[in-house]
Amino acid sequence: MGLVGVQLLTAVGLTLTDSYRRRGRKPKPFPVTPPRSVPVGGGEVTTYTYGRDLYADMLAAIAGARRQVLLETYIWKGDEVGERFKTALIDAARRGVEVHCIYDGFANLVVSPRFKRFPEPVKVLRYPVWTAGLRIFDLRRYGRDHRKILVVDDEVGFVGGYNIGTAYETEWRDTHVRITGPGVWDLKRAFADFWNLNRRRLILTSERPLLLETPSRWEPAIRFQRNVPRQLVFPIRAMYLEAIAKASRNIWMTHAYFIPDQDFVDALRVAAMRGVDVRLLLPMTSNHVVADWISRGYFEQLLVAGVRIFRYSGAMVHAKTSTIDGSWSTVGTANVDRLSLQGNYEINVEIIDASMASKLEEIFLTDLSNTVELSLEEWEARSFQRRFAEAILAPLRPLL
Repeated sequence: MGLVGVQLLTAVGLTLTDSYRRRGRKPKPFPVTPPRSVPVGGGEVTTYTYGRDLYADMLAAIAGARRQVLLETYIWKGDEVGERFKTALIDAARRGVEVHCIYDGFANLVVSPRFKRFPEPVKVLRYPVWTAGLRIFDLRRYGRDHRKILVVDDEVGFVGGYNIGTAYETEWRDTHVRITGPGVWDLKRAFADFWNLNRRRLILTSERPLLLETPSRWEPAIRFQRNVPRQLVFPIRAMYLEAIAKASRNIWMTHAYFIPDQDFVDALRVAAMRGVDVRLLLPMTSNHVVADWISRGYFEQLLVAGVRIFRYSGAMVHAKTSTIDGSWSTVGTANVDRLSLQGNYEINVEIIDASMASKLEEIFLTDLSNTVELSLEEWEARSFQRRFAEAILAPLRPLL
C-alpha cells in the first residue's frame, strides 16, 4: 500500500507540474508534408499529416455521399470542428443517405450531452462506458473502441490516428490515410463487424445489423489488421514483430505513446545489433505525462543496442506509423503499449508497396527536422530525481 501511495503521489505530482507548465503555452507551428496520392494495387492511398487537409477531404466525401456513410471515432469533441462533422452527417441523412456513427462513451464523457443527441435518420452506436455488464471477471469485455474510420459509398475509406476536434485540426501532428479501390471493402467490413457485435441494447431494441456483399476481388498489397478483444484476437502486435524480424535495412517508427513489452524491446534491440538502422520518433512531451515517464524506462536498453531515439518538439505528435526496408509500412490507430496491442479495439492498415513506403520515409524525414536526438551520454547523465520517478512508476507499465 505504501508503494501504491508513492506511485499515486508521483503520478499526481508529475501531472500537476506538467499542467502548470502548459498554462498559457501557445501551440507552435511544425513542418508538414502535403497530401500526396500513390497508386497501390487497384486503387490509391493518400497520406495526410495535417488535420485541416484531412478534415476538408473527409467532409467533402460526406457531402458527396449518395448511398452510405460509416463513421467511427474514439474522441469526438463538441467544438467547432465536431459540429461541422455532425452537421455534415445530419445533412447527408436528410437527403436519403444511410448514416451510421460509432463513438466511444468513455472517451467522450466530458462532451456535452446536447452534442451527443442526433435526429432519427442518423443511426448512432455509443460504445458504453461500462462494457462488461455483469461479467466483471471477463477480460474480453474491457477494451475501449480506439478506432478512427470513415467509409463512404464503398468507394473511399479513411483510417489513421486523427480524432475529431478543433485542436487536432492545426495543433497536433498526426497521420491518416485515404484509400480507394478494393481495399475499401475490408475497411467497411471492419466497421460492420464492430457494429454487429455491439448493436444489441440492454432494453427492448437493437439497431439493425449491417449486411455486406462478398468483395469482387482480393487486394494483396493492402491488409487491415484488427484487434478484437471480445474474440481475444490481437494481430497488430504480431504484425509488428514479424516485420521487425524481417528487417535488413531500416526500421523507422513514429509513436505517440511507446510503452512496449520486453519482447518488443528485444526485437528492436536485436535488429539494431545486426546492423539495421532503427529509429524511434516520439514526443518530447505528450499529452499524458505519466505515460512519458513510464516509457523512458526502456530508453537505456535501446540506446545501448544502437537504437536511435528522436524526440519531437513544440507540438504533440500523435501518429502511429512505421516503415521498414522501403517495402513495408503501416498506418493506424494502435500505439505500442499494452492498451493498444492487448486491450483495445484497434485497426492498422498494412501496406506492402515501395511507393507507399517511400512516402512514409519522406514524412519521417520531414518530422525528423523538428526533433532533438537523445544520446546515451545525455540519458546516463539525468538527475537522481528523474531516475527515482522512473523507478517508482515502472510497475505501472503493464496497466498502460
